[in-house]
Amino acid sequence: MSILPIHQVTFVRYTQERKTLGMDSKLFIKDLWFEKVPVRIYQPKDPSASQRRGVVFFHGGGWVFGSLVFSAISLNPLSFSHFCCHFLCTRYRLAPEHKYPAAYEDCLSATIHFMKNIEHYDVDPGNVIVCGDSAGGNLAAAVSQTLAGRSDLPKLRAQILIYPGLQALDFNLPSYQQNRGVPLLFRERAAFYVLQYLNGNASNLDEVLEGSHIPIDIKLNYRKWVSPDNIPEKFKVRGYKPHVLLDCTTEIYETVKRFCEPNLCPLLAEDAIIQQLPESFILTCEYDVLRDDGLLYKKRLEDNGVQVTWYHLEDGFHGIINTFNSDWFSFPAAKRGLDNIVNFLKSL
Repeated sequence: MSILPIHQVTFVRYTQERKTLGMDSKLFIKDLWFEKVPVRIYQPKDPSASQRRGVVFFHGGGWVFGSLVFSAISLNPLSFSHFCCHFLCTRYRLAPEHKYPAAYEDCLSATIHFMKNIEHYDVDPGNVIVCGDSAGGNLAAAVSQTLAGRSDLPKLRAQILIYPGLQALDFNLPSYQQNRGVPLLFRERAAFYVLQYLNGNASNLDEVLEGSHIPIDIKLNYRKWVSPDNIPEKFKVRGYKPHVLLDCTTEIYETVKRFCEPNLCPLLAEDAIIQQLPESFILTCEYDVLRDDGLLYKKRLEDNGVQVTWYHLEDGFHGIINTFNSDWFSFPAAKRGLDNIVNFLKSL
């Protein structure tokens, strides 16, 4: 399959737009444009004695799906706004129509606009947090890295990464092997989505899955950061088998070489950038192909002196936070995960 069937994209996007989030009499909800990026802001109506926190949220959906409504359902802003937090959802351009770096550029542009005009929103400029789930976690990590070196803006207070996808060099890490067929994100689909974001097609899907899309010398260069050796042994006991390193052709690498750019794969950023990152919260799920991306990034942050709060859902799967208060099904782990995110925010 080289391109996502347009009827599937259209149908899923349509159903997401049709969903609604329960209104709340305690909130102002505004749809605005930050530069050319549509955003939705949730603001508490109750006056506050001090400036509030500001959470900039980027939704998941494999860079292919998602909307302002889907953002709100992904991480219920009502839960955040009730403790005096401004919640900003960003609608970035989607793949395959808009390839990398479109989504990243939109999220960065919206965040910078918010921070430069923060006096209009009664938000404490020293208490802005970027947050995202899945592909949104990827975007939040990339935005946080870009802003880390900016001297013309306030420093981000924190980043919250919810089962983020952070690299595309190795789809044979333990979690990818163990959870390859676990809903809601299959191994093949994870690779398919990142290729859609990169090139607008998945013509090199087989090579990416087997690991023959990146030259061995480049893999070895990044092995200090992307390696099963950096995954704690307790996460390897469930059917993991070491994968043989494969080389690739020049032609294949030319089509995917941007996988080595940190704005697309934040796990590959240099230490000098990682060291400047704000306090971080990372949520991982045991039954999730992206589990090890989160574990590897946790180690990188800690190795570089960044304070990390890590919460692991032993009974969680990819996308579980979206099931909180779902009309179809819900899981106790979803509430535990959301409660821990909220508690982290309250601690800032």
